[in-house]
Amino acid sequence: MARIVVIDYGMGNLSSVCNALAAAGATPLRTRHPEELATADAIILPGVGAFAAGMENLRAGGFLPALREAVLEQGKPFLGICLGMQLLADSGSEHGHSAGLGLIPGRVERLAPPPDGDFRLPHIGWNDLAIRRHDGLYADLPDGENFYFVHSYVFVADDPGVVSSTCEHGVEFTASLEAGNISAVQFHPEKSHRAGLKLLSNWLSRVGKA
Repeated sequence: MARIVVIDYGMGNLSSVCNALAAAGATPLRTRHPEELATADAIILPGVGAFAAGMENLRAGGFLPALREAVLEQGKPFLGICLGMQLLADSGSEHGHSAGLGLIPGRVERLAPPPDGDFRLPHIGWNDLAIRRHDGLYADLPDGENFYFVHSYVFVADDPGVVSSTCEHGVEFTASLEAGNISAVQFHPEKSHRAGLKLLSNWLSRVGKA
């Protein structure tokens, strides 16, 4: 069975992510030790909270070089969830400018819905996706499938070709990214019931083939 390592860097409750992975057929290992990434078959970076705090916690935990080695150099399958997706960017503007992991070129900016509409921030709740790629994460999932979101910031990718789905909250924004061995979602699959479990199962099936 694939060794799925979930990075615990103090940004949110990881138990629901691990429980959802178990329901999808995996046996995840939750870790605060960067050396565990060297023996992982695949890596998950979940998280909720601010960009700057997330990067500081990864840095303090010694995860930055281990992540770059495992994901960029070794090409291990990677899944970022919510804040874990945003941290892939080159930079983020939440609580001031901060450098990100730089694993997918782009920046993280505050979601900016029109002020004259009923679009509150944070964007919380169920919303449907416009799926651009029906393989990978979204195999056997229909366009317009609903997932659960909690966020105020969004990933703006330099290359639109890596965007595998979008969503709208007053304006269109990136809901997921897929670039080689890297996958990431702005929503919470662990809170998205049947669709979320199917997405995790799709990702796990790709891990088994990596």
